Formats: sequence, structure tokens, C-alpha cells
Amino acid sequence: MIDLNQIDDLARRLSDLVPPGLRESREELQATFKSALQAGLAKLDLVTREEFEVQRAVLLKTREKLDALETAVRELEGRSTSD
Repeated sequence: MIDLNQIDDLARRLSDLVPPGLRESREELQATFKSALQAGLAKLDLVTREEFEVQRAVLLKTREKLDALETAVRELEGRSTSD
């Protein structure tokens, strides 16, 4: 998932955008932003980088096997037409 430090940083940057008159509640706003961001991200159907890389490797291996099978089929078809 997303690094909690990145969520903290984004919440801090959002609270920095608050007008100066509201700065006294900045920490409360930052906590609210952080909670809202975490809740929103939790609703998304995300995978970890590790899960993504595993699936990517599986897909690449499958692609290699498919390419090999296509080559074998072309060779077999070539043999059957030349007979």
C-alpha cells in the first residue's frame, strides 16, 4: 500500500494551505486530512508493489511460453503443408 509517511506529508502540506486565521487548529486539520486520506485509500482496490511485481513476473513468463508455443505451431504447420 501507500507509505504512511507519504500520507503524513500530504496531510501536512494540505494543512499548510489553510489560511493564517485558522492556523491554531492546524494540527486538528492535519489529523482530519490524514484520516480522510487513509479512509479514501482504504476504499481503493490497491495491491502492494511486491504483489504487482509477482504478477508481472508471472505474466512475462506466460508471454514467453505463449511465444514459444506459437513458434512451435508455425513450425508444425510448415511441416504439414510441405508433406
